[in-house]
Amino acid sequence: MNIDVQHLAKLARLRIEDEKLSKFEKDMESIVAMVEQLPDVTGDASGLDPEHPMKLREDVPAEDKLSRAELLSNAPKMQAGCVVVPKTVE
Repeated sequence: MNIDVQHLAKLARLRIEDEKLSKFEKDMESIVAMVEQLPDVTGDASGLDPEHPMKLREDVPAEDKLSRAELLSNAPKMQAGCVVVPKTVE
């Protein structure tokens, strides 16, 4: 199988150095070969063990146990009725 790593890199907007192209090509070929060896999934794919299928819990909203005033009383810093947190995005 021949994988055009330069074309994939262009589509993904990646810059790959020429001396690393052959390494990436071999890696991609081994990944595709591994995926081709995986067995097909038939039937209901809800779990790996048919005797113990995964069951999702029922989504039930939690009841409010604390009032807004109680929650804000625990905040280290408040401004205009809101909790002040450190800036994380520039």
